[in-house]
Amino acid sequence: MSRLVILLLAFILAACGGPPRTSQDVSGPDRPMRIVSLDYCADQYVLKLADREQVLALSPDATRDFSYMRDHAQGLPTVRPVAEDVLILKPDLVVRAYGGGPNATAFFERAGIPVLNVGWASNVDSEEVGSIPNIIRHMADGLGHPGRGRKLVAEFRTRLTELQARTDGKSALYMTPAGVTSGPGSMVHEMLLAAGLENFQTEPGWRSIPLEALAYDQPDLIAAAFFGTLTNHPDAWTPMKHPVASNLLEDKTVVQLEGSWTACGGWFILDAIEALVGGANSEDSRP
Repeated sequence: MSRLVILLLAFILAACGGPPRTSQDVSGPDRPMRIVSLDYCADQYVLKLADREQVLALSPDATRDFSYMRDHAQGLPTVRPVAEDVLILKPDLVVRAYGGGPNATAFFERAGIPVLNVGWASNVDSEEVGSIPNIIRHMADGLGHPGRGRKLVAEFRTRLTELQARTDGKSALYMTPAGVTSGPGSMVHEMLLAAGLENFQTEPGWRSIPLEALAYDQPDLIAAAFFGTLTNHPDAWTPMKHPVASNLLEDKTVVQLEGSWTACGGWFILDAIEALVGGANSEDSRP
């Protein structure tokens, strides 16, 4: 640890007269007013659920194309997720999903700064801790706006209910520029199920698109996470350059998914689900 960090830690610890607050303590008049967000996943929740005057700094990625709330981030200060840069701002709450590295939570809490962790989204909607509604409520409580969390959850579930069971069990294959897809156990899989689709990829985890299987059987539509490009490395061979894959893009309904819809687990995945439902229904009208 650098000398500067040690000195800053000593200053902050001396200024704190009590133990660090937890997210359960932060509400009402005690809501945080100097929030620092360390990564773009955390940025989305801060920008959606906190007041603008509560935000001290966002991550440098807050205005990037893959940031869903990028328009709301315009004009707000940013900070690198580096200990020295964050500590000198004297935040009263650090919000993070992955920013600052695996030891960030312990580090900032030792410095007397409470940390609100976004948590890993494992499914679209359920009673499990990793469901998007539970994450929304957790974040809203920690940011001092539980009512906003309840409202967003209600809107999320209403819209999700309106979208479900409208695709008649069609199958879909998720494809990336590198020729990677995803099976059971991922949020992508949960997204397809929420759209009423079957995942063409039945093997769990992240894998190369199943070229051999595609030679004999094909999905009804393609969920294309290309984000404006068909390859990350134009000179490199990927499964996407195989004729089986390229033919799929010409012959099947292709639903283009924006990176900001799926880059993090949040309420905005509904935009992707809605696009998939629309694509599946448009496939019915093809000659």
